[in-house]
Amino acid sequence: MRRLNALQKWAAIGFGIYVVAALGMLLLPLSYSRIVHAMWGWLRVSFDVPFGAGWVEFAANVVLFVPMGFLLTLVFRHPWYGTILAVVLSAGVEIAQIVIPSRQPTLRDIVSNSIGAALGALVAWLVVVRRRRDTKASDPASAGVVAPGPVREE
Repeated sequence: MRRLNALQKWAAIGFGIYVVAALGMLLLPLSYSRIVHAMWGWLRVSFDVPFGAGWVEFAANVVLFVPMGFLLTLVFRHPWYGTILAVVLSAGVEIAQIVIPSRQPTLRDIVSNSIGAALGALVAWLVVVRRRRDTKASDPASAGVVAPGPVREE
């Protein structure tokens, strides 16, 4: 098994902190409907938005899972691993919410969480790919250019 590099270690630490905070939000027996409706009311009054409070909740779930997809992709160095794990975790959280008072598990939440994780994974993958490309561009040996060295006379 290969060792984690510094970026992967920091991403793993960030993921651990994120998981504790996210699980607290997702599994506490609290209803966030007042917050969602307050945000929707503000958007409706301030910007005359044509959509309902359900879309505010959908967007909040997308935003909540972007860090998960981002951090897992940095840890695993592959966008699908992070996205698939986020979908599994999202489904697990929704199943756990069945027994939590005032929480209502929905397929819509799993979809929005998955979209957020996929967006986070995409951003992280673009960062990883760009970093690799920049590293290769700065390394003459990887670009097919042989670095100058002593010339041997025969």
